[in-house]
Amino acid sequence: MNNGDSLRIAVQKSGRLSEETIELLENIGLRFDGFRNRLMVTSKNFNVELLLIRDDDIPEYVQDGVCELGFVGANVTEEKRTDVNVLRDLDYGTCRLSIAVPKNSGFKQVEDLAGKRIATSYPHLTREYFDKKGINVDIVEISGAVEITPTLEVADAICDLVSSGGTLKANGLTELEPIMYSECQLIQTRKPVDPKKQELIDKFLLRMEGRQKAERSRYIMMNAPEDSLDQITSIIPSLNSPTVLPLADKNMIAIHSVIPLDEFWEVMEQLKEAGATGIVVMPIENMIA
Repeated sequence: MNNGDSLRIAVQKSGRLSEETIELLENIGLRFDGFRNRLMVTSKNFNVELLLIRDDDIPEYVQDGVCELGFVGANVTEEKRTDVNVLRDLDYGTCRLSIAVPKNSGFKQVEDLAGKRIATSYPHLTREYFDKKGINVDIVEISGAVEITPTLEVADAICDLVSSGGTLKANGLTELEPIMYSECQLIQTRKPVDPKKQELIDKFLLRMEGRQKAERSRYIMMNAPEDSLDQITSIIPSLNSPTVLPLADKNMIAIHSVIPLDEFWEVMEQLKEAGATGIVVMPIENMIA
């Protein structure tokens, strides 16, 4: 277990998921020196150190208490069958684990793959999927470059991660059926954690929560006739009571509020009909409720 004073967090050492995780950490105020060619990086302003490792190793490091927290794709956590707490989904690193077949193979549905060879880096998830379907297949476990196996006649189909689908297309494959949707998750060890480290975890999670709330929200400002205040406040899906300010025109007021982003466009026309003008919508960096 990690017995040092610092909170240790496992992060994928390279790739898009790594870049987005580092960006998230910097957006919640953590500062680091360079990451190049380093396995461990210490924050300059928060008692935390990052362990930069292969994504496949992250769930086990967290399970064993080597790291208290870890950022990893849900697909990896599920495949490794490790005993960890999933604290939250993080809305980035989205992809899907899908069955794909050669375009001219004649396979139209997964049932057509009965008795065929499926190459994958996710043998447990793939086996579980086909077993639930009652389809007997031969799983060929591959550690990398799964998409080339049909061309090499190592397998008849593959089960691999798909993002844009560009890699499948480049290798003459077409997606048949997704078996799992995945995104980056924050996971925590189930091992006992020192109270001081738990305090660090709580502070870290507070920052994370503030950032996620901010990303899902927008700050909205508008002018409106004073006599339309009740109508407008009933329309706004506000997280808190709006701020109301007087304007030079005594019959007009300014209304400021924070609203969920996915609801703004649904109410914008209603706000205009209620008399709101000069509607301004601004992003929020961080937000603590």
